[in-house]
Amino acid sequence: MYPVKSYQMEALDKKYLSELEEIKTKIQASAHLEKYLDEEEDDDYKTLVAEIEPEIQELYLRVANDNPLQLESFEKVLLDDGYEGLYIPKVVGYSVLRGAVDSNTKYRQPQDHFREILVDIANSANFEMIKQRIGQSVQVGFALSSDIWITNLVESINNKRVRSFLESQKSDHLRVPANRALVLKKYQKQFESLNFLSTDFPQTTGELKSNYHSLRAFLLYRIRGEYNNESLHKHLLTFISNDAISNHDEYLETMMIIGMYYDLNLAEQKEYSKQLAKLNDDATVLKNAFFEKLSAFRKEGILVTAESDMRMAKLVHAAKVGGNLEEYYTLMELLHNNGYVHENSIEAVRKYHDQHEGLSEENENLRSTIFTNFTGFLDNLDTDSYAEYFQVTKTFILYINIFSNQKFNQDVKDLSLRYIKRLIKAYTDKRGRDYQDIKKFVKSTFLDLNFMKPKELVELFKTKRKKKEV
Repeated sequence: MYPVKSYQMEALDKKYLSELEEIKTKIQASAHLEKYLDEEEDDDYKTLVAEIEPEIQELYLRVANDNPLQLESFEKVLLDDGYEGLYIPKVVGYSVLRGAVDSNTKYRQPQDHFREILVDIANSANFEMIKQRIGQSVQVGFALSSDIWITNLVESINNKRVRSFLESQKSDHLRVPANRALVLKKYQKQFESLNFLSTDFPQTTGELKSNYHSLRAFLLYRIRGEYNNESLHKHLLTFISNDAISNHDEYLETMMIIGMYYDLNLAEQKEYSKQLAKLNDDATVLKNAFFEKLSAFRKEGILVTAESDMRMAKLVHAAKVGGNLEEYYTLMELLHNNGYVHENSIEAVRKYHDQHEGLSEENENLRSTIFTNFTGFLDNLDTDSYAEYFQVTKTFILYINIFSNQKFNQDVKDLSLRYIKRLIKAYTDKRGRDYQDIKKFVKSTFLDLNFMKPKELVELFKTKRKKKEV
């Protein structure tokens, strides 16, 4: 059974309502609308779309940037008949894509907003025009929904013509999970340049469990672009300080995302550290779950940067949690302040690593941090500066010896090889000093580190002859 959604969307600011009213007035006064109503020609409605929808989109994107939690309220205003169904096809797509899906590519919970929009479209005088622009969206939304949800929706519609349209959007092809996943991925690409994600911040355990995946996706999305997150602060503070949900796994993970990626004000920082100290009363939570989740972030492709480490370090120190967590972030501060090549950093890493089991989550995260630094350096090093690569390889070797970890070694090898191939492509004169220096260094170093065998190294520097055309 799906949990009942009891929390409410944020009301739309009056300034946005006022602008929408102006747009509605403009629509009703449009000569294109008058012509469409008189002659009922599709081209006249399309002309109205071209005239008005860019203006609605411009306002929509402003709301999305500054007040994303008001987007659903914005969309509901557009359901008013006075807007003549304009921009609703886009809104259908947004409502389809906001829903979190599970590993089977099915919605985790019913999409009430999607349903509400479809019901409104069914009763719209402009249904015939709107349906021409929403077929793909409805088909994807239906594929992600349960059969009973679709049946209940269709049976609630009295108009046979509308019911027939909705029935036609059910696809047997999309009953196959792999097909659903592929179609959803392609559909998402159509919207990837648009900012439309919104969420509800949960207040109860039920809300946290039901809305967690959408909340998580929203919070991560907002940090990937240069969005204005000022309007989120009151919600962040309320969430952070909510003792009613603080003993749940989803709360800790959300707290980690907030602490690592959001610039909290003083009140939020104070409350955050207070809650972190409470969590520390259960040492297992911070010792095990925190580092496991941090590793999971990295594997998922969520960037753990110097900035995110420094934000969290500040909050951890203020909480005075002690133990593994404080030790780890003290080390992160040292690494990011001094740099990974500094001898103090190297010695501190050695000491921390030796205090934990080699395959522990703490050491896994430590290795990932060091490798991220390696990657940042080599991927931004131009081919003219290859002498710097020679020099920094000495540091790479020190860390390889500290960690004694096969995966780390393989990652460093792959990273180095990527840069070496750039050098080989840049320096093509095999008799030139640059080429010879590079070849000599790579052969010696890669053999010493067991990165490659002699035969493989010969192959690496062998000239690839083009096949003669017949």
